Amino acid sequence: MGVRFVPLFPSQPYADVGDYALAYAKAIQAAFASLDPAQLRKAADCLEQATARKATIFVCGNGGSAAISNHFVCDHVKGIRWGSDFHPKVASLSTNMEIVTAIANDIGYAYVFDFQLASLAAKGDVLVAISSSGGSPNIVNALRWARENGVTSICMSGFDGGEGRKLADIALHVEAHNYGVVEDVHQSIMHLLAQFIRQKHLTDSAEIGRIKF
Repeated sequence: MGVRFVPLFPSQPYADVGDYALAYAKAIQAAFASLDPAQLRKAADCLEQATARKATIFVCGNGGSAAISNHFVCDHVKGIRWGSDFHPKVASLSTNMEIVTAIANDIGYAYVFDFQLASLAAKGDVLVAISSSGGSPNIVNALRWARENGVTSICMSGFDGGEGRKLADIALHVEAHNYGVVEDVHQSIMHLLAQFIRQKHLTDSAEIGRIKF
């Protein structure tokens, strides 16, 4: 199978923000449609099984992806647990600025995630690495550490996926070449995985349609 050509967005100037909004929405739709359903199923199963065996799910990312990582904790800890019998253990490696900046200053920014994993993670845990490019050195190092230490990895990526897409056990790749579009779809993936797992584990399935997700 050849490499699919994905055009840059925007590929032309826009004079009207409404026209830009319509084109942006189409770009998001195309990017979302590029997700591999089989990989999405594997990701949902991986996260669900990790919680069932009381493993810890670690999440990391830089910039906008760091925000998605921290939001992941909210939706997978509070969101899934609320009204269900499922209690995920999730921790963001992007949230503690003291440890992130200490590692970055003394060792190097490329090691801010794998250094934490070496202290916190154990065989059987899960790493969710979020990176639009898939090529950030600290993301690549974290994924490589996970592979070498028995930690299952999921990578959300965009653009060409970088090295992260290749290193991950499960690749949630978004075919788009616009940071906003990629991050918007990654945010949606984070939401839908949490909501999917939550609705499976509600203590009263009859609540679906009556409670807010």
